[in-house]
Amino acid sequence: MGGQACVLYGAAEFSRDTDIVTVADADNLRRLQAAVKELRADRIAVPPFERRFLEAGHAVHFRCQLPGAEGIRLDVMSKIRGLPDFTVLWDRRTTLETGGETIEVLSLPDLVAAKKTQRDKDWPMITRLVEAHYAQHLDVTDETVIRFWLRELRSPAILIDVARSAPTVCESLLHARPLLQHAVAGSEELLKATLREEEDADRSRE
Repeated sequence: MGGQACVLYGAAEFSRDTDIVTVADADNLRRLQAAVKELRADRIAVPPFERRFLEAGHAVHFRCQLPGAEGIRLDVMSKIRGLPDFTVLWDRRTTLETGGETIEVLSLPDLVAAKKTQRDKDWPMITRLVEAHYAQHLDVTDETVIRFWLRELRSPAILIDVARSAPTVCESLLHARPLLQHAVAGSEELLKATLREEEDADRSRE
């Protein structure tokens, strides 16, 4: 659900950590503890690896020592700010195959939502994630996908192209994202300014 998920979605990023979200029940945490032990991972920083802290929304951090994974940081959490509980996230996950392995990844809309933080590095990643999805699905006509692009694209030129290619869908979203009016008008400069204002507003809700 972090940098490694961004890599899997095609928004290349060098990442030396792996972020996961998990169910914080007793049985699952025992399995996770066994996996942490297999990785020879030491807990770093705070809080302790306890269910009550995960359920309170904290992340627990580990540093792996197993050869081949040494130095990699593992961040574990069971709740993500602004997103529903694990059951919902799991139901709408993306399943990817890579290197002969099956990996369950946070859905792209959920990953984008999770990246809307106060951290400077996350906002360019949102741009790359949605740009990569757009580039991979240029021929898509599914309205759900188009609505996702119109809600989340942060690239003025591409946003203008999508707005012009789907004017009816764009008009239906003007109330939810007023800056789309500038995409309809083809004004890149106004879009740049209002995208920055939108980002500032999202950051302030952190």
